[in-house]
This record gives sequence, structure tokens and C-alpha cells, in this order.
Amino acid sequence: MAGLAESGSNPDVDLLYDINGLAKDAPPWFDRVMEYVGEYGVLVGLALLVLWCWWGVRRRGGEDAPASVAALVWAPLAAAVAVLVNVPIRGFVERPRPFNDHQGLEVLVGGKTDYSFVSDHATIAMALGVGLFVANRKFGLVGIVLALFAGFSRVYMGVHYPTDVVGGFALGTAVALLLSPLAMALLTPLMTAVGRSRRGAWLIRARGRSGAGALIPGARRESAGAEERDLAA
Repeated sequence: MAGLAESGSNPDVDLLYDINGLAKDAPPWFDRVMEYVGEYGVLVGLALLVLWCWWGVRRRGGEDAPASVAALVWAPLAAAVAVLVNVPIRGFVERPRPFNDHQGLEVLVGGKTDYSFVSDHATIAMALGVGLFVANRKFGLVGIVLALFAGFSRVYMGVHYPTDVVGGFALGTAVALLLSPLAMALLTPLMTAVGRSRRGAWLIRARGRSGAGALIPGARRESAGAEERDLAA
């Protein structure tokens, strides 16, 4: 893999220069925006997307709430597992960053001294996006689009080759999907137990929700009393 970085006569390097060339032509303020978005913004956006989806799940409640929350918990866990899997991959491949082997790149973020393949940002972003897709299709599609943009931004910033990003996408997707059945088998009973506890129930359902979005017992009694009064009338 490291050999791909030694010459500019291959599609990987050519695409690197094409995408990174956009940074040279863009105004400085736009590059600063891309720097922030590519380094932090997309990952923060994905985290907020997971929280938004969780907030909607707990407000709806329902019998499937523990399983839905379990799937949302798996998304960040999948990202963490994927990054751990990437540690030996990086050490084995030992691919230098593109700016170490190629001149004329517009590098927007300095201080990158670790290896290039596989991109941690692309791995984390896609694991979050695919993990979110397992929990909720609509939110997941948005997450995957954000992950694709995260990968593009890494090449735009001059800190990764396109194949670093593709490798990250593949790794994040593989971990999120292949380990999902095992994760759900472990996390769903745990979230069910949390939902039944006094202190942790709010994590699964909003107050006043139980079962399939039913009213709380007190509200049921009031409703029953109102029906009895109507019948008596």
C-alpha cells in the first residue's frame, strides 16, 4: 500500500491532487471552514444526530424503545471498536501521509505525524452513520451522507489519500454491520433492564410513557374515572 504513494502516475494520487487542488482555488475563509468541518464539525454533527434520534425514541416510548436505544448505543460503540481495529492495520501498512511524499499539496491541518491508512475520521464517521442506519433509516441516511462528506474533506485538506478514506468507509461499515447482531443481543436486554429501573428509565422512555406509548398508571385511573362518570350520567 505504501508503494502507491511513491508515484503521481496512479489514480489514487491523481485524484488526491484533483480534490486537494480545490483547496488551492478556494478563498482562505472557505478553507478555514473546511478545516474545522473536516477535523471536528462532521463528527460533532453525527454525535448530535445520534442524540436527536435518541430523544425522539424516548419521547415516543413503546415496547420497542429498549431495542431502538440499544441500536443507538451501538453506533458510538461501533466507532470505538472500528478505531481499535484500525490500530494494528495502520501499524502493519505504515503508509506515510500524502504530504510527506508529494510536493505542492495544500495542507490545511498541520502536525499530522501518524500513518495515513486507514483514515480514523472516515472510519469513525461511517461507523456512526451505518450504526445510526441500523437504528433508524432516515437518520441513518443523513448520517451516511455526512460520513461521505467527512471522507471528502480529509482528501480536500491534504491529509489523506482517497484510498485511505475508502478503506475507512469499508472498515467502519464492516464493524457496524457484522458485529451488530452480537451487539444487539447483548445491549437490548441491558437497555430493557435500564428501562425498568427507577433511575435509568428516563434513558429509554420519557416520563409518562410506558409500554406502547401508554399513559402512566395515574393517568389511566383518571381516564377510567372519567369514563365511569360519563356512563353514570
